[in-house]
Amino acid sequence: MAALWHLRFLSVFVIGNKVFADLTDGNSEYLKREHSLIKPYQGVGSSSMPMWDFSGSTMLTSQYVRLTTDERSKEGSIWNRLPCFLKDWELHVQFRIHGSGKKNLHGDGFALWYAKDRLQPGPVFGNHDKFHGLAVFLDTYPNDETTERVFPYISVMVNNGSLEYDHSKDGRTVELAGCTVDVRNKNHDTFLAIRYSQGRLTVMTDIEDKNEWKNCLDISGVRLPTGYYFGASAATGDLSDNHDIISMKLYQLMVDHSSDDENIDWTKIEPSVSLLRSPKDNVDDPTGNYRGGPLTGWKVFLLLLAALLGIIVCAVVGAVVFQKRQERNKRFY
Repeated sequence: MAALWHLRFLSVFVIGNKVFADLTDGNSEYLKREHSLIKPYQGVGSSSMPMWDFSGSTMLTSQYVRLTTDERSKEGSIWNRLPCFLKDWELHVQFRIHGSGKKNLHGDGFALWYAKDRLQPGPVFGNHDKFHGLAVFLDTYPNDETTERVFPYISVMVNNGSLEYDHSKDGRTVELAGCTVDVRNKNHDTFLAIRYSQGRLTVMTDIEDKNEWKNCLDISGVRLPTGYYFGASAATGDLSDNHDIISMKLYQLMVDHSSDDENIDWTKIEPSVSLLRSPKDNVDDPTGNYRGGPLTGWKVFLLLLAALLGIIVCAVVGAVVFQKRQERNKRFY
């Protein structure tokens, strides 16, 4: 199946929780090799082919890039050296998380980045906090003992440099959306796709060896600048795992933009998301997803107004029906 993934490109529409894909050739017209990590790993950490840099505990082999070994207190990363100036793109990542730890005795996970700064070690899965850009976290260990969320868990965060990732809460206060995924110690290939196009961010997985994308999350109103860097990082603490990146393939999406979009300097905009509610209002759902938080005064007012309008409409319809029946009854006398 790995060979098939070297050629496939994705057009997506979603029905329920399944993602149906129209696959076409991911040839050089769409695959951006300067932003892709593909075996054999030429140009990784090499001055002769300056494409990728790695740091920390990252280890390069012929079959994978291991960000951390199954040992405590490790952190590593790999970053593309070239900034990406595509407005619409899709990133396919083949990865593997495995180790000797049993249930809930492994950690911590890895992150995929589209960020302004690169090679900045720190506490957020091996990268620095208060970053600018997009992060997709695959968290394998629940730090918050009160959560009902099922791990491993994928979550998404967009940051303009002002937000902190709270490990003690597993990032719930800044999470935009997420889903539960069973990805550890699989004997088959596991994949994750991140699609960003016209302000819409979609994350999908193929982890069940079915050669089929499954929707994880879909968010509109996302604004990401161009000129940021793609990367991946991982970290272990008291618990550990092997975190392997096998490939990262970036595809350009051919999308028409409005004249207003074309006149924007996308290198100057701030990462942002237009939300109907704050991530801090989110409440854990045992299914791994979010449900709405407590009703605010404004929401209560709208609900009461809708209920009142419904009552008025029902009363009017009832009065009309009653009057017609009365008239019909009179004709019989």
